[in-house]
Amino acid sequence: VVTRDDVEESLKAVFQLVKDKEQLLQDLRAQIEETKKTNSEKQRERDYWLEYKNVGSKIHAERISSLEKDTVEVKYELERTEENYREALKAVREENQKLFDRHMQLLSEAALKNAVGYLDKNCRREIEENEWLKEEVKIYRKEESDLKASVQLLEEENTSLVAKLIDIKLQHLRV
Repeated sequence: VVTRDDVEESLKAVFQLVKDKEQLLQDLRAQIEETKKTNSEKQRERDYWLEYKNVGSKIHAERISSLEKDTVEVKYELERTEENYREALKAVREENQKLFDRHMQLLSEAALKNAVGYLDKNCRREIEENEWLKEEVKIYRKEESDLKASVQLLEEENTSLVAKLIDIKLQHLRV
């Protein structure tokens, strides 16, 4: 038997889980923002070194190439991280929806049981009798269909016996 306290505790646990997951999502968003800042800093540094390279300095050409590679890697990692976070967010939302649906189902079942518990004896007896009557109607309908089949078989047998009797009487009349 599920009590109201059980349902409330379950809902509290679900809501706490949702809050925790939302906090995780906020943390992930903060990491994405920090990665974007890092990316923009690397981009500015790259632009600076490209300008320096274009002015005529070949000394730092290798450094510029390295920074360009770093920028590409950071962009790739950012895209990969964003995709992973999108997938995680989608999975968390689906899981939350499933949990919410399940708890709503449990709540509705508990509410129904609770409502039946508050009914007086007469109402509960009427509900039980109604269920009993439904079962009885099923039984009687099955018996009715069985009896109809039996009656049809007996009628066919009677018809064949009457036909035989008439044939025998016709033979006796001829004799």
